[in-house]
Amino acid sequence: MTRQVILGLLIILSVALFALWRIDNPRVERLRMAVADAVFPAFDWTSRPAATLTRMAEDFESYVRVYEENQELRREVQDLRGWREAAIQLEQRNARLRALNNVRLSPQMRFVTGEVLTDTGGPFSQSGLVNVGRRNGVQDGAAAMDGLGLVGRVSGVGEETSRIIYLTDINSRVPVVLQRTGQRAVVTGDNTGMPLVQFVEAPERVRPGDRVMTSGDGRVLPPDLLVGVVVRDSENRLRVRPAAEYARLEFVRILNFRPPQSVEGPGGLIGAALPASPTEEGVVNE
Repeated sequence: MTRQVILGLLIILSVALFALWRIDNPRVERLRMAVADAVFPAFDWTSRPAATLTRMAEDFESYVRVYEENQELRREVQDLRGWREAAIQLEQRNARLRALNNVRLSPQMRFVTGEVLTDTGGPFSQSGLVNVGRRNGVQDGAAAMDGLGLVGRVSGVGEETSRIIYLTDINSRVPVVLQRTGQRAVVTGDNTGMPLVQFVEAPERVRPGDRVMTSGDGRVLPPDLLVGVVVRDSENRLRVRPAAEYARLEFVRILNFRPPQSVEGPGGLIGAALPASPTEEGVVNE
């Protein structure tokens, strides 16, 4: 009987509070605010521990995530150490084989690495300044690369600094070849993140994802440097997504390329006639 009475009183109290909170009247509003001022501070001592427990649970979850990420980084570092050791062993083996075979590397390709001092990227110019120049052997027009792909070419060389025009600059023109089809083209910058691929003989044969390499035409940039992959924009125009990461460009490798001498005429491969030895002269006179 007592439980039923208490349950009935609780139901009546709940209905009364619901009705009190739903009535739109200035007096009732003042009454509601008075009840809130009297009741809510009393529950403050219960809300603080709940908030503290919630923060502790969130901190524990963040600690668990940090621990898992730390373990994953440790595994990646261990794998990288293994790859580094394998790379060192391969490099040592390669050096020994070169020494045994008396290999002489071609002097046509040399490089120097520099740090990007400033990046003048903007709506009207896409270029950068590096801390290597004529004193380091940098030549005007040389190719600049990051760890993977072509960044641009050198345009302006000082004694200790050089300026690089990026592929995305509106003044950039790079002759390329589409690796899958062998078609020649020109990558033209337009101050966007993905330059245009123009002057393609058969655009319908080009597929998104085709690798774009430098062709070496013009004898300025060396051939077979990775430029990027082909994509199509919303207007169905061919563009190239650069392999170079301009957002994280800190160091560049400048290639001092010396093109091979061109052969002119059918006798270009034949050297000058050697002078006859004294023995051969005696035979001829006889």
